[in-house]
Amino acid sequence: MFKQYIGWKFVLVSMAVVIIVATIWFVSSLSQRIQEEETKKVATWVEANRELLQAPADANLNLAVEIVTTNTTIPLILTNETGDIIDSRNLDTVKGRNPRYLQDELAVFKKKHPPFIMEVDAKQKIYNYIYYGDSLILKQVRYYPYIQLLVVTLFIGVVLFALSTTNRATQNLVWVGLAKETAHQLGTPLSSMEAWLEILKENEANASMVTELGKDVDRLKLITDRFSKIGSVPKLEEKNVVAQIEHMTAYIRKRAPQKVQFTVHTKDTDMPAMISPPLFDWVVENLLKNALDAMEGKGAIDIYIDNHPTDITIDITDTGKGIPKPYYEKVFKPGFSTKKRGWGLGLSLAKRIIEEYHKGRLFVKASELGKGTTFRIILRK
Repeated sequence: MFKQYIGWKFVLVSMAVVIIVATIWFVSSLSQRIQEEETKKVATWVEANRELLQAPADANLNLAVEIVTTNTTIPLILTNETGDIIDSRNLDTVKGRNPRYLQDELAVFKKKHPPFIMEVDAKQKIYNYIYYGDSLILKQVRYYPYIQLLVVTLFIGVVLFALSTTNRATQNLVWVGLAKETAHQLGTPLSSMEAWLEILKENEANASMVTELGKDVDRLKLITDRFSKIGSVPKLEEKNVVAQIEHMTAYIRKRAPQKVQFTVHTKDTDMPAMISPPLFDWVVENLLKNALDAMEGKGAIDIYIDNHPTDITIDITDTGKGIPKPYYEKVFKPGFSTKKRGWGLGLSLAKRIIEEYHKGRLFVKASELGKGTTFRIILRK
């Protein structure tokens, strides 16, 4: 599913790039043609005005008048030889009353296009200068690619968000289904084992064996209970976090190699917080087991528990092989694992338990290759 999501993401981005590039090329070509047409219209307008000024009294000026009067889109400013504004066309009539506005528009027109020079009086050598800008249609055409870019970006963003949400929902369904099915499958052999345990208790010679088997059965019950809680909102209880961690540390210490040292550092032995004990223990157990795997049989695991006004921080530090910085987020992705065995769901489920069920945070605080890693849990009080 993750690869499929990446594939869709690549396709959508590629399509967006093609659409934008093609649109920019087309609009650039179109605006250039419109610009050329508008320049020709201004040239025709100038020539019509010159004809009106210089034509004899009996000349037929109907065409020239029509050309001059039909230009209602291209903004124009007429100046004399000294640069004084004589007239303007197709500009904001309200703002046009302000001389500063016309001067500002004239400065813009001068930068955009060279002026047309219109001969007013050949004998006295009097000339007017016609400066022009872009019509509203041309401006809209030029801005169109940017508007389209915004629309396409928003569309792709919405689609990617929808795909991401769907992908996450599908993963959640798979996890919940797998967890509940595992709990269901464990239920039958557990019931059978409890029955056999009762039979073994009838013989006093089996006392030591019954005790150890009882521990294993209780352990399996705990695992089943953890799996059954995935997908449902767990009941949070106020528990002493220090006691929970020390209990789980003691459990792992008995099953860890003797060359691994465990130390719990805390200034306060009583730190209450709202947690789901079975699920929280699962998180701590998972982090401790990951630390053991990283150290390959020898080293030290230090657990620092600090009490703050609004939260409790738990740092689990090992002296293992470390995690490369690009993998800080990837280690929490479903299926990601550096071990030859396992499904790569441990850290992913641990993060889900802390962040979704306990409204806290779980992340890699620091790591250095060859020296070790620190995972941090932040629990809200």
